[in-house]
Amino acid sequence: MKQTLLVITLFLSAISLAVAWWVWNDMQNELTSPVNISGPVSFEIKNGTSLQAVAVKLHKQGIIKQPYYLVFEARREGTAGMIKAGEYLLQPGKTPRQLLQQFISGDVRQYALTLVEGWTVRDMLAVVEEDSVLEQSLQHVAVENLMMELGYPGLSPEGQFFPDTYHFPRGTTDIAFLKRAHTALQRVLEEEWQARDDNLPYQSPYEALILASIIEKETGVPEERAQIAGVFVRRLQRGMRLQTDPTVIYAMQESFDGNIRSKDLQIDSPYNTYLYAGLPPTPIALAGRESIQAALHPADGKALYFVAKGDGSHHFSKTLEEHNRAVAKYQLDKEQ
Repeated sequence: MKQTLLVITLFLSAISLAVAWWVWNDMQNELTSPVNISGPVSFEIKNGTSLQAVAVKLHKQGIIKQPYYLVFEARREGTAGMIKAGEYLLQPGKTPRQLLQQFISGDVRQYALTLVEGWTVRDMLAVVEEDSVLEQSLQHVAVENLMMELGYPGLSPEGQFFPDTYHFPRGTTDIAFLKRAHTALQRVLEEEWQARDDNLPYQSPYEALILASIIEKETGVPEERAQIAGVFVRRLQRGMRLQTDPTVIYAMQESFDGNIRSKDLQIDSPYNTYLYAGLPPTPIALAGRESIQAALHPADGKALYFVAKGDGSHHFSKTLEEHNRAVAKYQLDKEQ
């Protein structure tokens, strides 16, 4: 009788070991085999979702075969409670074990939005409001109150955001996005200000940013930024009016139809640099790092004037007589 019980016990133990060995190997095979997707799949984990619920959801969507293998693996490693909420982009070729690591690391799906040099704050806000991923809360906020909503009361919003491509996950708010772009602008401006040339006609980094925004709007050929900056800096140093068209266009706002007429140069606005000396009160557009660098490192020279040649580049002149000849050649002849 004892022998029979021993044989049965050994037989059952052998079966148990065989089953355990088979389950273990099947689990390892499942965890190390590519998941069942043919292309990228968006997968969301909401706040408070357990790993077991995540595994079941993956199974229901046909992405993994055995949800409890994933749960057992995480519990064995002590990471079952470490998954993070968010939207994930699951890639073909990934294994369930790699998906688990992705959920633990919080490697969520990233979206991109680009702010472009030369945009006004209204241009920027229009694009931000159209973004379907950002959570919108500023649609009914007046432009003049924007910086207050971002935590910077009393600051004009024009030019206060760094033009760049920003990546962010779903759930990011428009306020968080714009704060990030403003912080980036502050960082870049401070970095460039610390490395500025001597004897520049600015009392603060903000004044340099104002001129950088004008340079941004005036420049058609990137290589000319420093030359254009040099002209403006020399005019400021001599007390000459900047007389730059982009500031007049900014003053005209929606009434600008693509042309500047003689009467437009008489618009009574602090942004009209044909009427008022010095810098306008705020930037007129988003300025990139290159334009900020140009404002802080203007090219040497004697030119005090420049005129567009019609191909994006400019003719630079030392005297008013030379400038008038260039205007006649490149502007008046073209209009006739």
